Amino acid sequence: MMRADLLAESRHPAAGGEPWSRTEFEARLRERGAAYHIHHPFNVMLNTGKATPDQVRGWVANRFYYQIAIPVKDAAVLANCPDRAVRRGWAQRILDHDGFEIGGIADPGGIEAWLRLAEAVGLTRAEVEDLRHVVPGVRFAVDAYVNFARRAPWQEAVCSSLTELFAPEIHKQRLATWPQHYGWIDAEGLAYFRNRVSQARRDVEQGLAVTLDHFTARAQQERALEVLQFKLDILWAMNDAMAARYGVST
Repeated sequence: MMRADLLAESRHPAAGGEPWSRTEFEARLRERGAAYHIHHPFNVMLNTGKATPDQVRGWVANRFYYQIAIPVKDAAVLANCPDRAVRRGWAQRILDHDGFEIGGIADPGGIEAWLRLAEAVGLTRAEVEDLRHVVPGVRFAVDAYVNFARRAPWQEAVCSSLTELFAPEIHKQRLATWPQHYGWIDAEGLAYFRNRVSQARRDVEQGLAVTLDHFTARAQQERALEVLQFKLDILWAMNDAMAARYGVST
């Protein structure tokens, strides 16, 4: 199954040249949404109500591996980043996913919300947490992303997070279509998607500001597009692996 096609010019921009303006650079980053996995046949199947219960459960179980990797990736950004202001903002991402209890305020976090989604679709916590359903292609793609965040300059790891530019729309789709098509799923299990609509917007503000501030030379801007494309390909490859394992209903 092939990743969504992009214009060759945008996939392989010419080297050198004058830097793009801040506005044009942001527009070029946003253009990469054409390759976001919202367009992948496996995701289209899920969001148009054509998935079987086993396909839904397979997706939830495999995406859990990505969910537990997110705070590990974000910890790598913090470990590599010498900028205190960036670290202070970025630390919120770890709390969002791992949860916290500070000064009498508690939030179970996104990983717990995902486990509740798993229970809502008929999986047990044990079978999700022991990763028995995670297919090799998903594991390989997620591990590649975490390793990139550990080894790349911290600004590139931040840039890779900008797939969040496109995330609110995919969460809105799930919230709009899943209750209609999958009445057998307890609506309370969809809390993860509701939470991420606002959290992703907030995260984008920080990640986009860092990217626009740091990648100012044309070669740097082109590198940023490559990094964002790498992350888009990670997400697409995960869907490829799940489609190969569970099939795509039409």
